[in-house]
Amino acid sequence: MSQPTNLPSFWSRLSLAFGAFFKTLGDAEFAARVRDDQIGPIAAPVAAPAPAPAPTPAPTPAPTAAPLRVATPDAALQLLSLLQREARLIDFANENITVYSDADIGAAARVVHEGCARVLREHFTIEPVRAELEGARLTLPEGFDAASVRLTGNVVGKAPFTGTLSHRGWRASKVSLPQLADKHDASIIAPAEVEL
Repeated sequence: MSQPTNLPSFWSRLSLAFGAFFKTLGDAEFAARVRDDQIGPIAAPVAAPAPAPAPTPAPTPAPTAAPLRVATPDAALQLLSLLQREARLIDFANENITVYSDADIGAAARVVHEGCARVLREHFTIEPVRAELEGARLTLPEGFDAASVRLTGNVVGKAPFTGTLSHRGWRASKVSLPQLADKHDASIIAPAEVEL
């Protein structure tokens, strides 16, 4: 490579330096050409790079949990109120039944059962998740709905799974709870009763 015989003066170089500086800042393509063409001071020779280690596979990100919906307590409290009104469920559950005979407990359970069944019939349409009879053999294909079918027993491998239906499951296809007044306090499951 030949050396130029007419070297620029200090003021010319200063002007070139400012021009190159601002051109490099404002023009990315020019900066890349300066970098790639190695225009400017010559860097010391770089030793041959050591062989790069084998790339480690990128870690797979952990699956994120599905966002959870916040359940409002009003509907649950309303159902509890209906079960208390029709079946006296809370009274039954809070009663110390160890002091009663089996016959007395059975009579009380009959009242609770009838009231709970009435609430379910009046406010819900409930149907089985699976149409097969309990005890039937069935095969669950790959991609089956794990929210509606729970595998139990010795669960290994992946679908298809073949097993025996031990419970058909339940699904609410319709819910019709009574509407609440705007100022209704749903936390009052059953008001206190004062007899005059």
